[in-house]
Amino acid sequence: MFKDVTIIKDGRVGLLYENGVLTRVLMPGRHAFRTLVAPKREITLVDLRERSTTIKNQEILTADKVAVRLSLLVYFKVLDPKAAIQNVESFEDRMYEDVQLSARRFLATRSLDEIFKDRNEISNAIREDLKPTAHTYGVEIRRADVKDIVFPGNLREIMNRVIETERQTEAQLVQTKRNAEMARLQAENAAEIARIQADKNAEIARIAASNAAELARIDATAKAETAALALETDEKAAKLAAANPQVLKLKELEVLREIGAKGGHFYVGLDKLPRVEK
Repeated sequence: MFKDVTIIKDGRVGLLYENGVLTRVLMPGRHAFRTLVAPKREITLVDLRERSTTIKNQEILTADKVAVRLSLLVYFKVLDPKAAIQNVESFEDRMYEDVQLSARRFLATRSLDEIFKDRNEISNAIREDLKPTAHTYGVEIRRADVKDIVFPGNLREIMNRVIETERQTEAQLVQTKRNAEMARLQAENAAEIARIQADKNAEIARIAASNAAELARIDATAKAETAALALETDEKAAKLAAANPQVLKLKELEVLREIGAKGGHFYVGLDKLPRVEK
């Protein structure tokens, strides 16, 4: 005869105790038990889902002797329900204490500045530190993030001034880098303009030199052609005179006429060329 029925929801398991002895683990689903001459039964539910808890207001002294209050948000999951219930009185209380002590050990070796620089380092350190210990009571600590850090009043003011100074320094550094970049760009632009102007001047000089050479060539060619034409004309005249002595005689008479028209004196019949006296 069945009477007692128990439902175990997903994400949880039940530890079945009969007469105070753990007999088996009840998986999610419906479980029915005989009630006829049945032992005394007790079921302890264990949540296997990932959960979180907050380790609040832990006052810790850093390596540089600064007292801070720290709150940690711890994410954990039960992997072994038997160990979680059987090995410790309360695995949640034990985990709380272990995380608290691990955080103290780690932060005591870090300065306040180092804590601010990398908060993830705290999470990684606590997780690795407690991995073997938490395994003994069936729990896996997945993260231990810094939720809040509280400083003494005077230290808070000092930190605010330090942060403001860092911001101003960073702004000045950005402005300095910007000015240096602008100066570099201006120098590059000036150098590029000078290069372009030098190339232009060189091209103008090249074209001028090329034009001068071309003009000299044309002038020399013209003179050579003129000389050749004059020579050709003289050769034709000489050939014409040799072929027609009368033409040469007429040419001589024209010359004598021009001399006479100018009032000069000349002698005819001499072997030498005529000597003209003015």
